[in-house]
Amino acid sequence: MTTAFYTHPDCKLHDMGAGHPESPARLQAIEDQLIASRIDQLLDYRSAPLAQESDLAQVHGAAMIALIKEHSLALAGKGGRYPLDPDTSINGYSWQAALRAAGMALAATDAVLAGEINNAFCAVRPPGHHATSSAPMGFCLFNNIALAARHALEAHGLERVAIVDFDVHHGNGTEEIFAHDPRVLMVSFFQHPFYPFSGAEAEGGNAVNVPVPAYSDGKIVRQLVTEQWLPALNAHRPQMIFVSAGFDAHREDDMAQMGLVEADYTWLTRQIMEVAAQHAQGRIVSCLEGGYNLSALGRSVVAHMKVLAELE
Repeated sequence: MTTAFYTHPDCKLHDMGAGHPESPARLQAIEDQLIASRIDQLLDYRSAPLAQESDLAQVHGAAMIALIKEHSLALAGKGGRYPLDPDTSINGYSWQAALRAAGMALAATDAVLAGEINNAFCAVRPPGHHATSSAPMGFCLFNNIALAARHALEAHGLERVAIVDFDVHHGNGTEEIFAHDPRVLMVSFFQHPFYPFSGAEAEGGNAVNVPVPAYSDGKIVRQLVTEQWLPALNAHRPQMIFVSAGFDAHREDDMAQMGLVEADYTWLTRQIMEVAAQHAQGRIVSCLEGGYNLSALGRSVVAHMKVLAELE
């Protein structure tokens, strides 16, 4: 089993200010925990090229792309930030970081489908699953996982893919981008009611959304995955699985009020691996979304990666 770990220093340069939870320290915390767990030497570390604007245009409109590009480049070398919404801003490095994050997701998809690696985890910033076809929001600039899934369908000719989103927040952008596309099945759980206050009803009939109340723990999540996700995934028979891997449902994460622990992420990843083994030749690309308690984030990513690499 060959598992790639994609990362790039550019992703640490995007910075939304002191005290912002979506900080460059998130990636350092992941890297530190990989070293501490001693699995770093067992992974295939890879970088990635920058995505092209034509890649972004596969899921995002020209006005949205121009908004981020122009305001970020205008700040290059000057400092300062431009607010996109009350929670999301960009600096002079954000355009480069966003292109690198998208480029990682695309490169990982190419490498998995070429048979170079079995699966991959992309330690990206900025995250993506709230970004809609027309607007950045919720810490997200471009929708990395949606770009990767669209790339697999259009550039590689896959007929069916699945997106698994276990972030504590509903992946509204991903659902909007693929609503009514029968080639894509999206399965998710998320705390509800909670930001972005969507998802209680699926948009296009090709999503299994499972809203759960605050303080839901691993037992509840395992039951919903077993009873709702897995039957839908097996019926869809995806040829590749993409994971929006948010770790902010961890009980130590103050951004939400759910109760997962590392063992739950281990179990979740095993279920995804089993579906991929049965239907998708084991092909998985996972991209970082949320997770803001640095210790819990690092430990949870290690749990996720140990299963991807079949080390646990």
